[in-house]
Amino acid sequence: MPYDDSVPPTRRARPLLVAAALAALCLTAVVGCGGAQDPAGTDTGAAKPGPEAEATASASTSPSAIPTESRPSGAAPTAPLPQGPLTGRTVVIDPGHNPRNREHTEEINQQVDIGTGRKECDTTGTSTDAGYAEARFTLDVSHRLRELLRAQGARVVLTHDDDRPFGPCIDERARIGNEAKADAVVSVHADGSAVGNRGFHVILPAAVKGGGADTSKIVKSSADLGARIAGHFVRTTGSAPSNYIGGGTGLDTRGDLGGLNLSTAPKVFVECGNMRDPKDAALLTDAGWRQKAAQGMADGIAAYLKG
Repeated sequence: MPYDDSVPPTRRARPLLVAAALAALCLTAVVGCGGAQDPAGTDTGAAKPGPEAEATASASTSPSAIPTESRPSGAAPTAPLPQGPLTGRTVVIDPGHNPRNREHTEEINQQVDIGTGRKECDTTGTSTDAGYAEARFTLDVSHRLRELLRAQGARVVLTHDDDRPFGPCIDERARIGNEAKADAVVSVHADGSAVGNRGFHVILPAAVKGGGADTSKIVKSSADLGARIAGHFVRTTGSAPSNYIGGGTGLDTRGDLGGLNLSTAPKVFVECGNMRDPKDAALLTDAGWRQKAAQGMADGIAAYLKG
């Protein structure tokens, strides 16, 4: 189950301006890859990480509400940011799920307010058949993405860095981006759909207003961010947009995700591929491809921030 929430009740049509932006960015005749959520919404659960999972930052046992730095847990303070085209910009990266969520099912099943209703705090995520957990994948790609953005001068904040026993919950993930006054927020995921379902997709926030949720100020900017990421993701990875979500555009609009509903900063989810499809799994477990995925996202974010 790749998202921070459960299966959507219905799909919403994407804005026409997003289609135009994506068409201008995407290349044609690309090789297929990636995936998204099982239409049936089946939660496969996160299996124990396999041998292909790369080492992540060392973990502590005490949760922290908001990361104080955008560096791995236990690492020495980072050097001053270089001057670059993204100097003065803040990007929040949200690695989907937590490697130890599966050890804290009672806690992550607690309901939290997403503005328009209540959803589970978090989910375990999915995994490849060989046991490479989505939560490990998202941390690896997020670390790569962080370094690429920092090299351009951006201040980068991670919502978590394998430094807490579970979570953060979906409402807290949104709050971290809001309190950081982020110029862009990207939540990194991979899907757990049926074999044969391939291709990446980017999830955009729908126009939602109710309770504590109001996306009216970020819908347009998030659509621009998502379209730019999708276009650069195609170029850099060679992966095609999803063949089962988004009508071939690589874009999907949803109003049921707390991480989007509660955001006051431009935010998107990137589903990099389908972990349950063998061809996609071969890509997702390849370190070279993960670097390309991070590069595609970094290029899209930079293009958005530069206008």
